Amino acid sequence: MTKVFTLDEVKEHNHAKDCWLVIGGKVYDVTKFLEDHPGGDDVLISSTGKDATDDFEDVGHSTTARSMMDEYYIGDIDASSIPAKVKYTPPKQPHYNQDKTPDFIIKILQFLVPVVILGLAVGVRIYTKSE
Repeated sequence: MTKVFTLDEVKEHNHAKDCWLVIGGKVYDVTKFLEDHPGGDDVLISSTGKDATDDFEDVGHSTTARSMMDEYYIGDIDASSIPAKVKYTPPKQPHYNQDKTPDFIIKILQFLVPVVILGLAVGVRIYTKSE
């Protein structure tokens, strides 16, 4: 029978002499692996006390690394003890109009300035061609 741990229980194991991780709904005691971890022990210790699945997946571990995990497996995590992930949404910010010019004036200028430049170019072309 598989042992089921809560996240609070896993959080207690968060140092170099006793380090547990939660990856993919499973709990791993990686204490013996800390010295051998290619990324160093700080990487593993910093991932304790939370669901480290995303951290693990973001690195892109090899199939060899994934097969090594079986050796350190000690049980499952109680999914109800892991807080729900909240997707970050940046706050809505109003459009910043640096010079405080009303929007309709800016839109008129965006249309008129190219038309005036085009008119000047045509005028110069006609004036220089007739000479």
